[in-house]
Amino acid sequence: MKLLEQSISDVLGLFFPELCVTCGRRLVSQETFVCFDCWQDLPVTNFHLKPENKVAQLFWGRVDISAATAFFSYKKGSKYQQLIHFVKYKGLKELGFETGKKFGLQLLESPDFAEIDVLMPVPLHPRKEKKRGFNQSEWIARGIAGVLQKPVDTKTLHRKVFTATQTKRNRYERWQNVESVFALNDPKAIENKHVLLIDDVVTTGATLEACAIHLLKLPGTKVSIATLAYADI
Repeated sequence: MKLLEQSISDVLGLFFPELCVTCGRRLVSQETFVCFDCWQDLPVTNFHLKPENKVAQLFWGRVDISAATAFFSYKKGSKYQQLIHFVKYKGLKELGFETGKKFGLQLLESPDFAEIDVLMPVPLHPRKEKKRGFNQSEWIARGIAGVLQKPVDTKTLHRKVFTATQTKRNRYERWQNVESVFALNDPKAIENKHVLLIDDVVTTGATLEACAIHLLKLPGTKVSIATLAYADI
């Protein structure tokens, strides 16, 4: 049966080929969404092994983050920006999950992330999540959590205000845009816990900073940050 299914898939592939979301090359058997060559060439940051990295520096003097990292980096127009674009806007939540799993394997190498108690994706406003159909950060978080074997909390932190896109804003404008949009449900659920905040991309860090400020008000709570990508602009 599996051989028959594979044969049908191969025939369909001749007429409706699946393409790598980063380079556009036709995918072959065992490749899903991204080809092996593009995975191999992924510009990983290894920030998880460098405590004073570019992501960590975004928060220096602003909010007390225990550790911060990003899986890979990209510049505007890079083919790896496409990976994020397909996860976020093209509905490939499964790609977010699979990339999260790869990120999780990397985080296992770092003692800075060994004491994490719970993963918390940056929430979308319910209206935006309903329109998109999913929260991409949650799918990334679930991929990472499966490797780290830690729970994912999607209930405690919520976005109470719908905000406009951050894409064309500078750091100060981004901060103004998210300063008062987050709130906590049942804060006691994460008291005295080390929370790993998860997002798809970090640029200025304004959204993550706003989330961390709320979480760090709780007794004994520590916050670390992991994003799938760092936008090196």
